Amino acid sequence: MSSQSDEGDFSTLLSFSGAGIPPYSARGLKQTMAPIDESKQLRRTINGSLKDLSVDQFHKYKSTITGDDQQPPAASGMWPGNIIIVDCIVELAYETGEGSPERTVVATRTEGDFTFYRPQITFRIVDFNIDLDEWGAQIGWSLDLEEV
Repeated sequence: MSSQSDEGDFSTLLSFSGAGIPPYSARGLKQTMAPIDESKQLRRTINGSLKDLSVDQFHKYKSTITGDDQQPPAASGMWPGNIIIVDCIVELAYETGEGSPERTVVATRTEGDFTFYRPQITFRIVDFNIDLDEWGAQIGWSLDLEEV
């Protein structure tokens, strides 16, 4: 959901299923994406060569979304273990003639020989927190996620 009010458009590229993004809650957004810990199954042989023992079903992402603004996201009911579908703000990329998107695509663009896309990913909430600086009138929040 993007946010909007009578005072103007405060849209963000970020979207969650089941939770809104009110005006003044999404400025200063950041999102990180990394492989889940279980996808890193690397071992060295007796000769010192590094081998990848991971299996494809563990090629999943973890993500942290943080915001620092004047309002919190509409997060009532966001509990660890809940499933949430996220239209990510992070872009992934592949070589245009050589690859293809590995997740559902929300938006795409091409630059030179590369295609960049924003994925839509189904995550479980791992952790969520909000903090308030009363005098500074700033609300910080973060949402930790792991792909289902």
